[in-house]
Amino acid sequence: MAKTSSIYRDKKRRKMVKQFEGRRTKLKTIIMDKSLPIEERFEAQLKLAALPRNGAKTRVRNRCWFSGRSRAVYRRFGLSRLALREFGSDGLLPGLVKSSW
Repeated sequence: MAKTSSIYRDKKRRKMVKQFEGRRTKLKTIIMDKSLPIEERFEAQLKLAALPRNGAKTRVRNRCWFSGRSRAVYRRFGLSRLALREFGSDGLLPGLVKSSW
């Protein structure tokens, strides 16, 4: 089990990403628009820098929803390799078949 502080920090970041998503995309489109004057683009860049860092999507960490483990997480299931094996062995994941040969 991961530290609860790490799990809550990641949840807080996910919430902030949703909150600031619209503002960040608007400012980024202004910054990337070459037809606008340089002063307006620079103002948008300063506003973007003033937004909180945790509002950026890249700050979010992919975590297992069951254990909170941050490494070896399968995106399709949202589970770490350990939890995936446990749930798969118990037959709790539909469509997952344990291979044998």
